[in-house]
Amino acid sequence: MPTISPDMVAGGRMLGEPRLSPDGQMVAFVSAWGAASAIVVVPTDGGPERMVTASPAPGRPRPLGGGCFDWCSTGDALVYVAQGDLWHQSIAGGAPRRITNQPAGQSAAAPAVSPSGTEVAYVVDDRHIAVVSLDVNGPWPRRISGGSADFVLDPSWSADGAFLVWQEWDVPHMPWDESRWVVAPADGSGPVAAVGEPGVQVQQPRFAPVGSDLAYLCDRTGWLNLWVLTADRVDPAAGPGSPGAPTVAEAAAGPGSPGAPTVAEASEHGDPTWGPGQRSYAWSPDGTQIAFNRNEEGFGRLCVVTLATGQVHDIARAHHGGLDWKGDTIIAVRSGGRTPHQIVAYDLPTGDRRVLAHGPVLGFEAADLAEPTLERLKADDGVTLYARLYTPRQPRPERPMICWMHGGPTDQWPVIFNARIAWWLDRGWSVLVPDHRGSTGHGREYTQAMAGRWGEVDTSDCAAAIGHAKAQGWSDRIAVMGGSAGGFTVLNLLADHPGLCLAGVALYPVTDLVTLADGTHRYEAHYPDSLVGTLPESVERYRARSPLTKASAVTTPLLILHGSIDEVVPVSQAQAFAAACPAAELHIYEGEGHGWRRSETTLDEMARVRAFLDRHVLRLAP
Repeated sequence: MPTISPDMVAGGRMLGEPRLSPDGQMVAFVSAWGAASAIVVVPTDGGPERMVTASPAPGRPRPLGGGCFDWCSTGDALVYVAQGDLWHQSIAGGAPRRITNQPAGQSAAAPAVSPSGTEVAYVVDDRHIAVVSLDVNGPWPRRISGGSADFVLDPSWSADGAFLVWQEWDVPHMPWDESRWVVAPADGSGPVAAVGEPGVQVQQPRFAPVGSDLAYLCDRTGWLNLWVLTADRVDPAAGPGSPGAPTVAEAAAGPGSPGAPTVAEASEHGDPTWGPGQRSYAWSPDGTQIAFNRNEEGFGRLCVVTLATGQVHDIARAHHGGLDWKGDTIIAVRSGGRTPHQIVAYDLPTGDRRVLAHGPVLGFEAADLAEPTLERLKADDGVTLYARLYTPRQPRPERPMICWMHGGPTDQWPVIFNARIAWWLDRGWSVLVPDHRGSTGHGREYTQAMAGRWGEVDTSDCAAAIGHAKAQGWSDRIAVMGGSAGGFTVLNLLADHPGLCLAGVALYPVTDLVTLADGTHRYEAHYPDSLVGTLPESVERYRARSPLTKASAVTTPLLILHGSIDEVVPVSQAQAFAAACPAAELHIYEGEGHGWRRSETTLDEMARVRAFLDRHVLRLAP
């Protein structure tokens, strides 16, 4: 008898961006439910939650990111983002004070309060770094970044407050293709020093809380590993090429062997930069150690490295994000295949773990879910592929399976809790989550293998995963499902491999690459340049890879769901495909965007998808 209800999936809340107060006694985090959100504080040693913000509501966190707020150095207030501006909020509650007044069309993000507590660095419209005073009568905000970069993210202060560091990159690259970090005087008085290389990704640059060391993630060796170097190797007063200034290669050579990361291993220590606020590592308060999340082929593990020796020791299994460290306490958002999202505090001397907040509603634990298994298989051209197989404790007699494609496509569904997967497992369905080439978590070469081949290699790799599932006898009743870029792969799979699946479900899918280049938001406007090719030279490739071009070839039953105000993939994409595909059923959710916020939409989606798969996979009468 199923124990997980649709209301459990649609209910609960999202937890994100836990941050310890300066004295380590309190944890603040963002709690989001439905279309609402708030910043909440809770004692680090456990206790009742207190909701700090009311209106305006803070921005919503991503599961492993955010850039929504920062503590003031006094520990009695926060600076947070809402309605495109920065606001000062006492943790005792009350009305917040507006700090900035951004022009229409511009938004502030990723606030970072200075060590002195007098100023805030922040990102303006993903384009440049600015600093504003926290004094009510303070000076006008000053711009710090040079303005030559197309995108900037996540400013961080040096321990003495003299310098800022941030990540930036230029189109047509995405940040995981090629990016750099930049150091500049915080008063805006001098030139900057940029560190980066062609064909190398860097992310999350942050100074140590004491001293002059700087940490960041870099995939120069082929794996997105943790690097540490001393800030005096990059002289902010002398730009690259100036007399005495280090070269990029010299600056990026960490302590120890030249060119070697601090933690060198065939595992990734961060996720792709899909927005601000990722904190997959955290400095210790004395700057001698760093805690980091290790991605072990999709499975997570929290580790700590001692910088003087390079020794790494384990803290706990499961995926950990939003890391922060004060005193003897590390906090994180923790999640696993059967561990619903929770905010936890690790007491390092004792090894104890305290759960401070739960995300989903209670009851998922009683479903007796199983952790997935890692599966390796071969692509058509012999390349090793990866997938995670979720097997129900009590399979249905028909042994149905959903092959679920992640979005991005430069992304991964690591083994973190997914309420929808749990719901299908609870009903006896198995779920296969393939990492086609282009996915992250398996090294730079694997991710970059999609360059110029989107719509081709993702399709063939997912077809190989389904063929492998059938050959292994896991299921011969398989539906394919995916959202956004995953929906794009679903549609191409159904067109290119008729009869491979019994049904397909595409949520807010990309269907026309030609119009997507002009219709999506700024962050992804140049994304297809690396995935497919540049326009107009590659227009025929765009058309050939677009599901819309071959919509009439799809004869497998297909359900498409899309939001009416989607700014990432316009709803017109789904409408055009459905009009050209007699096998497609289309439903549009009014007022929803790229993914659902309203619980009633989630409930309707689940009912529609279940009824659809009952008809076409289980062959049950409606």
